[in-house]
Amino acid sequence: MVPTVTATQAIEAFARRRSPANALATDADAVARACYAMADRFDAGGRLVVFGDRASNCDAAHVVVEFVHPVIVGKRALPAFALPGPDFAAQIGLLATSTDIALGMSVGPPVGAVRDALRAARKAGLLTVGLFGAGDGSPIDYPEVAEHQFVVASDDPLVVKEVQVTTYHVLWELVHVFAEWSDRSGMSR
Repeated sequence: MVPTVTATQAIEAFARRRSPANALATDADAVARACYAMADRFDAGGRLVVFGDRASNCDAAHVVVEFVHPVIVGKRALPAFALPGPDFAAQIGLLATSTDIALGMSVGPPVGAVRDALRAARKAGLLTVGLFGAGDGSPIDYPEVAEHQFVVASDDPLVVKEVQVTTYHVLWELVHVFAEWSDRSGMSR
């Protein structure tokens, strides 16, 4: 038997998502800056190195698939790989170069292996991007962890993941927009 969902439950589900999802649109300038910087790194031969805590590990692999196997005809594949963990910082030290991009993901604040890896990546000269959840629902900034970060202001891990999925799809799209602009214009960024 399929459970019945009431109109009230559906309205509440949408209400929990409205503010965190709308906040991404207000971050448009920050998203564009991150994508421009990422396109620059790809243009210089960099690769996207993605990793996530337990709840975000599969999402990290999904990000890689998006970049290396674009589903839109005419979009070029961009080099990317996911770190299996658990010691992402050590793997960054072994596998990444200063031209690469480190993208760390967590449904909560950046702690443990994700935080340590992003700090190691910054120290090694990688561009750092973080997709995090706020944990308590309030917007927070973690400047010591990532140069570009997008914090979903929700303590519901499902809402955080949904907004993060949208965020990394937008990152993929805009990185290609900047890369195509550079290719067509023959100009470096």
